[in-house]
Amino acid sequence: MSSYAEAFRQSVEDPEGFWLEAARAVDWVNTPTRALDGSQAPSFRWFPDGTLNTSFNALDRHVQAGHGDRPALIWDSAMVPAKRTYTYAELLDEVAAFAGVLRDQGVVAGDRVVIYMPMIPEAAIAMLACARIGAVHSVVFGGFAAKELATRIDDARPVLLVTASGGLEPGRTVEYLPMVEQALSLSQTPPHTVIVKNREMIPGSAADYKASVATWFDWDELTADADPAGPVTVAATDPLYILYTSGTTGKPKGVVRDNGGHAVALTWSMRNIYDISPGDVWWTASDVGWVVGHSYIVYGPLLIGATTVMYEGKPVGTPDAGAFWRIINENSVVALFTAPTAIRAVRKADPEAKELENYDISSLRTLFAAGERLDPDTYEWATKVLDRPVVDHWWQTETGWAIAANLRGLDPMPIKAGSPTVPVPGYRVDIVDAEGKPVEAGTEGNIVIALPLPPGTLTGLWQDEDRYRRSYLETFPGYYLTGDSGYVDEDGYVFVLGRSDDVINVAGHRLSTGSMEAVVASHPAVAECAVVGIRDELKGQRPSGYVVLKSGVEIDPETLRQELVAMVREQIGAVATFRDVTVVQALPKTRSGKILRKTMRQIADHEQYTVPSTIEDPSVLEALEQQLRG
Repeated sequence: MSSYAEAFRQSVEDPEGFWLEAARAVDWVNTPTRALDGSQAPSFRWFPDGTLNTSFNALDRHVQAGHGDRPALIWDSAMVPAKRTYTYAELLDEVAAFAGVLRDQGVVAGDRVVIYMPMIPEAAIAMLACARIGAVHSVVFGGFAAKELATRIDDARPVLLVTASGGLEPGRTVEYLPMVEQALSLSQTPPHTVIVKNREMIPGSAADYKASVATWFDWDELTADADPAGPVTVAATDPLYILYTSGTTGKPKGVVRDNGGHAVALTWSMRNIYDISPGDVWWTASDVGWVVGHSYIVYGPLLIGATTVMYEGKPVGTPDAGAFWRIINENSVVALFTAPTAIRAVRKADPEAKELENYDISSLRTLFAAGERLDPDTYEWATKVLDRPVVDHWWQTETGWAIAANLRGLDPMPIKAGSPTVPVPGYRVDIVDAEGKPVEAGTEGNIVIALPLPPGTLTGLWQDEDRYRRSYLETFPGYYLTGDSGYVDEDGYVFVLGRSDDVINVAGHRLSTGSMEAVVASHPAVAECAVVGIRDELKGQRPSGYVVLKSGVEIDPETLRQELVAMVREQIGAVATFRDVTVVQALPKTRSGKILRKTMRQIADHEQYTVPSTIEDPSVLEALEQQLRG
């Protein structure tokens, strides 16, 4: 494709031809002759007559092509500390061996396997081993509470669970095995087998749990004598994995990803969105427990034949704000993908980027950000200190890859701060009002995507078709509901302002808290912020701002409040009635970096709330509650 416009036009006008052409980059057992099956609309299936194996595409084909000595996975732990590089041949051997272990434990194609692991190579090995024998993996973030793990076990009904003795956090270890044992006792449908990767620095082993409801085995003992398993052919439409995302009812939603569409979409995205080629060193600073880790730590880079970095550590504190720059320097990373919250953490700890002076990051071409909105102030700071393109892009657990992006490998476009740029080919993004009618350019509304969604997106929710349709397809018939609000400007750039439920109603005026956050974040003293709508007897709701100051900044809280109020009044208007500003030490977040705005609102409104299972540091929430409720 010579241009973005041509690629997007073809993806809309001839999706059959566009995606069959993209599918040629994947090795098939049976090459698909059809791209799309719409017989069950509004649910769709991609490459219905194709068969393949995802693990073969990620590993075997590169080895068979003579690239077995190429680095596939670089594991860098700032916590142990330790570092290990696996070539494609070595990683294939490890994956085939553990796939043999799973096979010998009776796991067959279609069975579910829950993976509850820290950021160690065995997490990726277990995922690829499941894919190798056609089993469906469901990764649960290592350290999730036993109750949450049990809930996911009961929904997925796995025959086997893979775990480790524990994970490492700054200043502490997190023992997993007691939580696993408790989850099994809480579960109505516990798996019959548990396999444990022992980490010497963390106590606990499979031998300690012989009396459990499941049979426990040691990873190393089983793999030492395992006969390697070859790749099992599966249908393109067969599920590759289930990944749970929080639902409004409290019951997690099991997003289902298929094999064929997933392989095609991620392979296409690595070349066209990220401009990554075979042999490039790519680093996604996320966790395999999240969709970003699935798509761009494990599958995407390996499908394209690149080298992927897996990092066990934090952006700051392990040991300092130079951690990211060290890894780029040592591994010649060409592109880093991280969350805006990580960038803000580095900025807060090192606002002048002095740590950057200690490292050579000349290999770095691009910094990609996703997971939450990249506010203009953070964008400007990162662009200034790195002197490289800082590229925001927007997607969801459900979509599995970017909805809107600046396509660096296809047709890089001018960057507009605050926008993830334009819809990616295959995604027909529209903005509609509450009645589902399209709105004019520049007008805020509900962001929706015309059906069918492109390959690689969710095929449904695990064993809950009714909830899938209610959650995503019925609000605006013919569209997928993203749940986000925003607008498209006259140049076709998408602006995502926040979740639709982050729009507040102030005296009859619908206002986006995301717009106010953008203003607040631009203040030179503010490292990061959140604006939530709280109850107001007169106006119904009013915005309340919570700000974290940059490291070393001293400013009178009342002076800061007055300056922020003036800025919001000037840029949004007096109708916002923004006047509440609270300086806090930290904002409560999920492990993926999303700010817990709903929980903050419940605390401010003196409502009962449940501590979310995804919270990164409960003490931050406790400190906030003590500060707000006195």
